This record gives sequence, C-alpha cells and structure tokens, in this order.
Amino acid sequence: MSAPEPDASTGPGPGPEPVLPIPAPVPVRVPDSELADAVLGRLTVLYPAAGNPFRAQEMVAYMKGVAPFLGIRTPERRALSRTVLAGTPRPSEDDCAAVALRCFALPEREYHYFAVDYLRRHVKSCSSGFLPVARRLVTTVSWWDTVDHLAAHVVGGLVAVDPALAAEMDVWIDDEDPWIARTALLHQLRFKADTDADRLFAYCLRRAADTDFFLRKAIGWSLREYAKTAPGEVRAFVAGNRSLFSPLSVREALKHL
Repeated sequence: MSAPEPDASTGPGPGPEPVLPIPAPVPVRVPDSELADAVLGRLTVLYPAAGNPFRAQEMVAYMKGVAPFLGIRTPERRALSRTVLAGTPRPSEDDCAAVALRCFALPEREYHYFAVDYLRRHVKSCSSGFLPVARRLVTTVSWWDTVDHLAAHVVGGLVAVDPALAAEMDVWIDDEDPWIARTALLHQLRFKADTDADRLFAYCLRRAADTDFFLRKAIGWSLREYAKTAPGEVRAFVAGNRSLFSPLSVREALKHL
C-alpha cells in the first residue's frame, strides 16, 4: 500500500467533505539534519518543475480541497523521488523526522506523499521515540490518503517492534481527533497472525457508536483485514455485536466472508 495519487482507488475513497478546522497539531521539534537539507533542496526543485496545473485542479477536486497539488501522477512522482534520493545514505531517526516534518510543512500534497513513502522505507531506522512525530504527521492536513499509510506502515511498524507502544494506542483510540482514533484502529492492519484480537475487538466496540464516516469505515476495514487470518473469529464477533455497529461497519467487515 503506497501513498496514492488522488485518482487511485486506495483506502475508503474520497468520502465526505473534510470538516474544518481540525484540532491544532501538537508541536514537535524539527531536528537539524544535513541529509534533510539535501533532500529538501532537490525535492523542491524537481517536484515543482514536473507539476501540471490542469492535473492539479483535478486532484484538488477529487481530494475535496484538503490541500493544493502540484499535479504529479504517482509513477512520475516515484521516478522523481528516486532521483531526489539517489546517493543519499540511510537516515537516522532524526533525519527521518526532519525530512517528514519539513515535507508536511509544505502546502502541496505531493510533498506529504514523499514523506510518507520515505518513512515507510525507513521506519526500521526509528525507535519508539518516533511516535510523537508520527502523531504530529497524522494530525497535519489530516485525510485518508496520508493517515491510512501512516497508521498501517509507520505507527504499526513502531508498535510491531515495541509492543509496549500498544498502551499508547489504548489512549489514541479514545482521542477526540477521529484521525488519531482511526490510526489506532488501523495500526494492526498488517499484523495478520500477530494481531492482538482482543485489543482490535475492544477498539471496535469503543468506537462503535461513532457517527463519523471514517471511523465507521475503519472499524469495518480493520475487521475485514483480520478476517483474512481468522474468519471465524471475525464472523462470530460481528454476529454477537451486530446491533452495536453501523450498517457500513458490518458491510465492510463481512465483505469477503
């Protein structure tokens, strides 16, 4: 699951209009990083030069105006990213934080996609101490196209290496910011047989009454994904709690059962 271009059928689809304003993100220090200086220097030259204003308008419309776009399709963007990163060393945790935070401080969405791809590639360079940076990114220009990848590949990657971080997910699931709660629901998306089923089911029940489209969708998606590993458990869980869940959550959970 790579950071999508706006016309890709990744995640829940465009969904409803974004509700603004969103909660202000928690401040996080941007580390000094010569590597980030080099990467951003190349990135902010190559990406704008490849932009297409007409395509950018289409992308903005598809993504409900959540952010401006340069107008670069995914294959071209990935090729440009390879050029940007050619010859660069493996980053440290501070490098990862600096690249990601500085990219997310830029307005155009392609920079955010670059940051998400970079973190996915280098999440193993990051310790559990990176979680506050991940939270900052989740709460910056929040929408499914970046949040879902951060949840499954970055936050999930951190928790997989340090299971003690699951206690933080227990806090995130009750957060007033629905994107933080969605991240908690989706962080085990790639865990398969290592999924903590009790925690997953408890999270689904704790947010079952929410009317937020993206939380309802996340409940169904997380259950559907775990059903690939444990179909009987998911079927029984949904059957026993069906009245608590929205039709959307149930439909998504049972889609392939």
